[in-house]
Amino acid sequence: MPVTLYNTQPFNETSGYTLKVVPAEVPVATVEAATRNMLFIGAAAAALQPALQTNGYDGVYACNVYQARNMLIARCIKGNETLPEVIYCDMDMGEQLIAHFAAYLAVTKEFVYIPFILVASSEKHNALHFTARQNVDDIIDVQTDAAILLDKIALLKKYKNLKSRLPYQLTPPQKLIKPWAHVFSRTIDILFAATMLTILSPVLLMIALCIMIESRGPVLYASLRAGKGYKVFKFYKFRTMVPDADKKIEQIKHLNQYDVKKDAAGPMFLKINNDPRVTRLGKLLRNSSLDELPQLINVLLGDMSLVGNRPLPLYEACSLTIDQAAQRFLAPAGITGLWQIKKRGQPNMSVQERIDLDVNYANRHSFLYDMRILINTPKVLMQKADV
Repeated sequence: MPVTLYNTQPFNETSGYTLKVVPAEVPVATVEAATRNMLFIGAAAAALQPALQTNGYDGVYACNVYQARNMLIARCIKGNETLPEVIYCDMDMGEQLIAHFAAYLAVTKEFVYIPFILVASSEKHNALHFTARQNVDDIIDVQTDAAILLDKIALLKKYKNLKSRLPYQLTPPQKLIKPWAHVFSRTIDILFAATMLTILSPVLLMIALCIMIESRGPVLYASLRAGKGYKVFKFYKFRTMVPDADKKIEQIKHLNQYDVKKDAAGPMFLKINNDPRVTRLGKLLRNSSLDELPQLINVLLGDMSLVGNRPLPLYEACSLTIDQAAQRFLAPAGITGLWQIKKRGQPNMSVQERIDLDVNYANRHSFLYDMRILINTPKVLMQKADV
């Protein structure tokens, strides 16, 4: 049976991305599942297809990295289609998106052995100035000769296979979640969130009224966050700060609860002790965790689960692209999680401790493990620290 692939709706920073059947700008390939096949992401990468097709390779086209990731996962779940031997990606996809996709490939058991090669479409792409090279196996020009491409494929496949056998491989492979387990977990999320929103609706209305009386501005605070697989969505909380609080971050960074050295490179989290931007009512809502209740809306929308790693602001998520740190994005985003029951409100926690907790959950999360975290959540809802 031929496999027909379609273009996808462009990525939107507000809503994330959704698959949608629309006319493709680039001719889309209809191919039979083959033992020798490749995945081309973007127009420049697809330009390599004719030269490789004459050497026995079939090509499948994806218009962006989000569609490519969904295609890879779908092939794993179906089980009757072979994975691509090589993935070629257009450098026009953007450094940030390429870095996220490469990190995802590097920590997923089924995809870690696939060479990932970037394709420069013109002279303006200088490989020496391309900074997102972590987990990228090679960078080539769109005019590269077919014979050279085949040699690179053979060499990189041997290298990736050898690397997987090294005894000092630090990042444990991540198994894909079974479809039935996802359906079961999602059903519980929907039922619980809908029930709690109904029961707590008088409390929600009362909080909203108090916020309106105390200060001008919206009742709900909505910000863009990165969840599972770096999916970007609108994250909802009751507003606990003065209006335009996001614009004052630089002024209060020195109050950061995380132990981060000044001008230090690498990942960074931000949580402020005694944040001066927080209102009087906001302190009460934060210390009682009532400000988190609107996230039940995110659970209903499918952006989050009840239990998972906290969705991160984009400026934090962009700094977590190395192999081990990126693994935390393989777990669902959640209202509560391992970090909340272990370290919530504790001062001077290091960035590495936070990453380790998130990765630990990503490797262990299951229905029973989530139930254990939920049972332990009520006792940490009330906190003394103003963070």
